[in-house]
Amino acid sequence: MIADPSGLAFGPDGLVPTVVQDASDGRVLMVAYMDTEALAATIATMEVHFHSRSRGRLWRKGETSGHVLRVVDLVPDCDGDALLVTVEPVGPTCHRETRSCFDPAGAPADGSPEGFAWLEKLWNTVAGRAADRPVGSYTTALLAGGVDLVGRKVTEEATEVLISAKDDAAAESSDLDRTASRSALSGEVADLLFHVLVLLAERGLPPADVISTLRARARL
Repeated sequence: MIADPSGLAFGPDGLVPTVVQDASDGRVLMVAYMDTEALAATIATMEVHFHSRSRGRLWRKGETSGHVLRVVDLVPDCDGDALLVTVEPVGPTCHRETRSCFDPAGAPADGSPEGFAWLEKLWNTVAGRAADRPVGSYTTALLAGGVDLVGRKVTEEATEVLISAKDDAAAESSDLDRTASRSALSGEVADLLFHVLVLLAERGLPPADVISTLRARARL
């Protein structure tokens, strides 16, 4: 989603500070500046461009390294005097070959983010269904059945995960193509995660409590 940038308040130098964030986990990758030319080029190509203050010209991030930043979202802040660009990075962002310009020198170039940040959006959707109960929503129907219905679905999906995992293990041990079995396992785990979130919503238990428990256990 590209928000309307027409109300941006560029500074006296014609620049606006731009924060670049990894869409997969929210990690801040770098901070630079855009002018109107860089903003237009970014929106037109969906690859991040900046105004290079040291070179005094338009700069496409990754133009020499190939480590481009593909735009997922671009929004101004509340005052319109800064930009947040959410991206899918291709390779390390920093010229030191680290994932982020805020990483120490020598840090891994690839933090291997798994995209868990997107689960926040899924939870917000589930919580919204729980609050509004829109007619025709599958989530609404689940919640209407109470803890028994939602809990039963969690149990069913957990069983399907086990079956899919065993099918994938069998394909692996037989040296077969695992494309189908891995896809099936991914789908069943996705179903399980969704229904677990619905169960939490039905019980009024925020996922943050679960994360806090995991963090506490990780310190043991």
